[in-house]
Amino acid sequence: MRARIQEYLKEDLGSGDITSDLVIPPDELARGKVLCKEDCVVAGLEEASAVFEELGAKTVKMAEDGSEARRGDVVLEVVGTAKAILAGERLALNFIMRMSGIATLVNRLAKKAREVNPEVRVAATRKTTPGFREFEKKAVMLGGGDPHRSGLYDAVLIKDNHIRIAGGVAEALRRARRGSFTKKVEIEVETLEDARVAAQEGADIIMLDNFGPEKVKTAAAELKGINPEVLIEASGGIRPEEIERYAEGADIISLGWLTHSVKSIDFSMEIERTAPGGGE
Repeated sequence: MRARIQEYLKEDLGSGDITSDLVIPPDELARGKVLCKEDCVVAGLEEASAVFEELGAKTVKMAEDGSEARRGDVVLEVVGTAKAILAGERLALNFIMRMSGIATLVNRLAKKAREVNPEVRVAATRKTTPGFREFEKKAVMLGGGDPHRSGLYDAVLIKDNHIRIAGGVAEALRRARRGSFTKKVEIEVETLEDARVAAQEGADIIMLDNFGPEKVKTAAAELKGINPEVLIEASGGIRPEEIERYAEGADIISLGWLTHSVKSIDFSMEIERTAPGGGE
């Protein structure tokens, strides 16, 4: 994480904060407070703390990542030079705002889905921000969701283009089985006919792409009749307001929405001067 934060700071600071260099004395001390502006599940405090600490400031977390925060709550306090706090302010807030937005949305959707199916998992996708995926996936977990695969390297997921190149569902699954016996094999299908073939060929997880909630429910019943151990994942353009309907039939509901269309939570930072030694 430290290397990423150094990279992000370099992007923002470049050769230096020219405004603070002109306006703020280098030994001016300050205290900052990060304020929550709306109710949420807070996330990103660990990363925000690391930003300030990289710049030489000290932090105290007033809440825990994954906990509920209310409007007006102070979630993080920072003490150090004013220049250090100002240098890290925006990056720290960006972490907290985006990660809290994801955690809050995931938490809300997971609760709604589990009212229908207590065992269902709400999962993310790879539709993430380049360079920020690990933090977005972490926020999903803090909200009570499943991160799904981290990248192309850590899970077998046969998609439509793999199937076309391999020559069909059955052949793609057989190749995956021959090449990897230690990992579960998931396959994405677009028709019920292909889903049946996948179940017969022993796929561990069948992703029903763009099936619609009723079709997912009826397909899941049929596919589990073929292979009772198979997991059914619903995916493809699922919107937050539809999640309860998908929970009736799916074991997993994956939504790109969690990361590509999420609204950040509003946080702000108030900074004030302090006397040397930390007094007012």
